[in-house]
Amino acid sequence: MTYDITAIRSQFPALTAGTAHFDGPGGTQTPQPVIRAIADALSNPLSNRGQVSPGERNADAIVTGARRAMADLLGADPSGIVFGRSATQLTYEISRTLAKSWQPGDEVVVTRLDHDANIRPWVQAAAQAGATVRWADFDPATGELTVDDIRAVLSERTRLVAVTAASNLIGTRPAIAEISRLAHGAGALSYVDGVHYAAHTLVELEALGADFFVCSPYKFLGPHHGVLAARPELLETLRPDKLLPSTDAVPERFELGTLPYEFLAGTTAAVDFLTGLDPSAKGTRRQRLTAAFAALEAHEHSLRTQIDKGLSSLEGITVHSRAADRTPTLLLTFEGRSTTDAYGFLAERGVHAPSGSFYAVEASRRLGLGDTGGLRMGLAPYNSAQDVDRLLTGLSEFLTP
Repeated sequence: MTYDITAIRSQFPALTAGTAHFDGPGGTQTPQPVIRAIADALSNPLSNRGQVSPGERNADAIVTGARRAMADLLGADPSGIVFGRSATQLTYEISRTLAKSWQPGDEVVVTRLDHDANIRPWVQAAAQAGATVRWADFDPATGELTVDDIRAVLSERTRLVAVTAASNLIGTRPAIAEISRLAHGAGALSYVDGVHYAAHTLVELEALGADFFVCSPYKFLGPHHGVLAARPELLETLRPDKLLPSTDAVPERFELGTLPYEFLAGTTAAVDFLTGLDPSAKGTRRQRLTAAFAALEAHEHSLRTQIDKGLSSLEGITVHSRAADRTPTLLLTFEGRSTTDAYGFLAERGVHAPSGSFYAVEASRRLGLGDTGGLRMGLAPYNSAQDVDRLLTGLSEFLTP
């Protein structure tokens, strides 16, 4: 297993500006192969999908290739890969579709750990159907959302459990496989927000037990759009609103309008870039992705350990990322100091670690941080030990009277 951080960083044109980026949870920088794939898609003939003209064939090949790439990344069936404008948009579409079958007295479970994109669509869909929303809490002292927290709000009327695979605010990774089994035991579906999770951990849809899994390629080096994975046979049972002449085939029946072909080409390139993070790996793309993510997780663990050690020597900091199983994402607040001020202070020194609640407003409030949140630092594949040194030096200077 190898991880050549110098070679990896050389592929990111944005890094030449000199900024140390710790804003990966909000969106990663883009490697040259992804930029090139997008440009190539737009440079070659391109049309609506078909098999007659070169442009039609190019478009069809791009979509087919992107479905295969995302299926390999998520351990899913290519026929169950749905593309959308964003994870938020896809969740709204699925929530509206599922809610058509809900009735007064039915229940939907959401959690206070989640990004609002996996809360509000369900809350609003439940209100329109007359269903009841039940809230699963998490422990603000530990950051843990447990299986028992979900069990406490399940009933025979539960129709869906919406839960994050990893908190974009504090990194907590709940036990999704167990939560899915619990949901299925109650006769409910599980909808998993994997936007933050998929950037750090290789997804295995079947192992997670998720009926629906949504993610965003721009969180793992790709373009800005959303991807949903589900079993094709489940998608066949759903009837979303669609235009009359648009196809009723799965997964296309869920894709509203013409797809962004150039972004899908970039998504395939992003998956292939991730596949190459361990250049010594052999086998299928899925097998190479397994090795690549093992190398990535080892690299990120090393950097997170470096951050943890550095933070332990600084006074006046509260670290809110405490769960035993979490992504390399930390949320900080400072005694008597504003995290907004820290954000600006670091930015002036070429370190990007933003401040906010990052749409995880329920989690921020539960932590006692209101809607303000804290300073969030998250790692990405291109972060280096030198980046971490600059971050820790900047924080030390900020805290020095």
